[in-house]
Amino acid sequence: PDGPINLTAREREALQWAAEGKGDWEIGEVMNISEHGADKPMRSIRVKLGAINRTQAVAEAIRRGLIA
Repeated sequence: PDGPINLTAREREALQWAAEGKGDWEIGEVMNISEHGADKPMRSIRVKLGAINRTQAVAEAIRRGLIA
């Protein structure tokens, strides 16, 4: 999908941490949520960006200018 993407603040934060190489456990730690709580926004991000995995989601987010 190439249309506008609306990410929540939590999704943007999780995506930025994922772009820095953090896994769900680490994202949960820095965001003060559970590992499962960190996976939830990442799953939503993958759906919104049409990505099959975290790496593709990060690459697509960078391509679209959603994260630096």
